[in-house]
Amino acid sequence: MSGEVIAQCSLLTASFNNQQSKINNDLMLKVGLTGGIAAGKSVVGEAFVALGAHLMQADRIAHALMQPGEAVYNEVVRHFGREILNPDLSVNRARLAELAFGPAVANQGERAARVQELNRIVHPAVVRSQDEWMEEIGRQDPRAVAMVEAALILEAGAKNHFDRLIVVTCNCEQRAERFAARQKIDLETARREVARRMAAQLSDEEKVKAADFVIDNSGLLDETREQVRTVWEKLRAEASAEYRVPSTE
Repeated sequence: MSGEVIAQCSLLTASFNNQQSKINNDLMLKVGLTGGIAAGKSVVGEAFVALGAHLMQADRIAHALMQPGEAVYNEVVRHFGREILNPDLSVNRARLAELAFGPAVANQGERAARVQELNRIVHPAVVRSQDEWMEEIGRQDPRAVAMVEAALILEAGAKNHFDRLIVVTCNCEQRAERFAARQKIDLETARREVARRMAAQLSDEEKVKAADFVIDNSGLLDETREQVRTVWEKLRAEASAEYRVPSTE
C-alpha cells in the first residue's frame, strides 16, 4: 500500500473518530447543577449520582488548578500576592476569599472588582476542564447524564455549555446555619459571610428564571431526594430519546 493511500486512510479514520465523538456528545445529556452558597448543591449532586448520573464538581477542578506550578496558580498569586500562600506554598483559600470578597467595610464596587478579577483568571480554565470531562464521558457512555456542580455557571456565562440547568434553592436562615456548621463558626458570623458572598452572585430569583428544573432544599432530606428522583426520571428519559428539544434561553 502506497504512502499516499495510507495517509488518506489515516485522515478518513481520524475524520470518522471525530464524527463519532461528536455524535456521542450530541446524544449525551449535559446538565449544569447550580445554586447559591450553602444551598445544598453537593447533597443534591450525591443524590443524582446514587441514581446513575456522572458528576464533576467545579470546585475540585478549581482546587487542582490552584496547585503550585499550575498556570492558574501562578496568575492568582501574581494578582493577589504571596500573602494568600501557606508556608508550603499552597493557596490558603480562606485568605484568598477574604481578599476576593473584600472586608465588610469595603464598598460594593470594590468587592465586585476583586471577585471579577479572580473569576477572570479561574473560570475559563475551569470551564475548559468541565467541557473536556463531559466529552470523555460522552465517549465512554453516549447515553449518559453528565452533570457539573458549580456555583457560578450563570455568572461565568457557561449556561450554553449545558443542555439543561438545575438550580438548588433554600431559605436564607438555613443557608447561614449550614455555612456555620461547615465552617465551624458562630451563626452571626455565618450570616454576615453568606450575605457578603451572595452579594457577588446572582440572586436565587435570577437563577430560577434561567433554570429548567428547580429543587427546593429547604425541607427534609427525604423531600429533597424525592424531588431529585422526579427530575432524574425526566433527565434519564431525555438522555435515552432519539430527539432532544433544545433548552429555552
